[in-house]
Amino acid sequence: MTEPIGGVRTFATTERLDDDVVNAVVAAKAGRTVSVCIPCRDEAATIGPLVSVIRRELMLDIGLVDELIVLDDRSTDDTARVAVHSGAQVVSIDDAHQEHGEGHGKGNALWVTLLVSHGDIVVWCDGDVTSFEPDWVTKLVAPLLNDSSVMMMKALYHRPTNYGGGGRTTELVARPLMSRYFPGLTGLAQPLSGEYAGRRTALERLSFVQGWGVEMGLLIDIEREWGATAIGQVDLGSRLHRHRSLHSLSVQAAEVMATILDRAGVPPVEGEVEQVLQRADGSAVPLNCATRRSLASLGLAREDM
Repeated sequence: MTEPIGGVRTFATTERLDDDVVNAVVAAKAGRTVSVCIPCRDEAATIGPLVSVIRRELMLDIGLVDELIVLDDRSTDDTARVAVHSGAQVVSIDDAHQEHGEGHGKGNALWVTLLVSHGDIVVWCDGDVTSFEPDWVTKLVAPLLNDSSVMMMKALYHRPTNYGGGGRTTELVARPLMSRYFPGLTGLAQPLSGEYAGRRTALERLSFVQGWGVEMGLLIDIEREWGATAIGQVDLGSRLHRHRSLHSLSVQAAEVMATILDRAGVPPVEGEVEQVLQRADGSAVPLNCATRRSLASLGLAREDM
């Protein structure tokens, strides 16, 4: 492990893990369980190979992963069918909504996966990743299994510019605001990365912003509760996925900004009923700043059930 940068710890690892290292990580489970959760909406083109690799190499071959859940977030394509055929347990977000109320957005989907999964360690992965390697999961969970002070592990990776680059929201919005209000988190290379893992006992105590601000909300709340050194990152190599247009990213950026400013105690405009993104054509896009309460506060934590 390297020295902390801005409080966050960076865990050193080789590009490719050998069998001895992988076996040591599996042994470190010591009866604990690992869930991999993949929230999806219309990812039929990519979800099959992703699920197949995780099931074959991480569940059946080495037994690192105990539960593999694909959350179908109201897909209109064959995402659910492809995921089931590839070996995942598929959960419809509508089932959770019937019992716990309607929600929407990335953070809402992550909250539901925490609700329906059982693992002591929860690993999240985006469903549109095309460069996934099984070592990603091993590298993310190893510090959580070996160091009880680590509450969350984030991925850092190279995002090739010839495939559209990446990290625009991070560098233009999240990082400047983190530098001003939460400097202890600035050592994170990819604070908004979709690949990360957390300790259930910590995650169940946290509220989840329903929209794009979910990752920043979790990181800020973990730093406040346990300190920045409770957050780690590890290099997963290169990551390829679908990139969004600037027009689409503007909503994501606005929701990330709203979350950081809210956590920093910066009030919205006086008299503003709901937060919106005002576009140049005069249209206003509502921002998804709603929050799902922590599972612990709802009596839904695993220890309460």
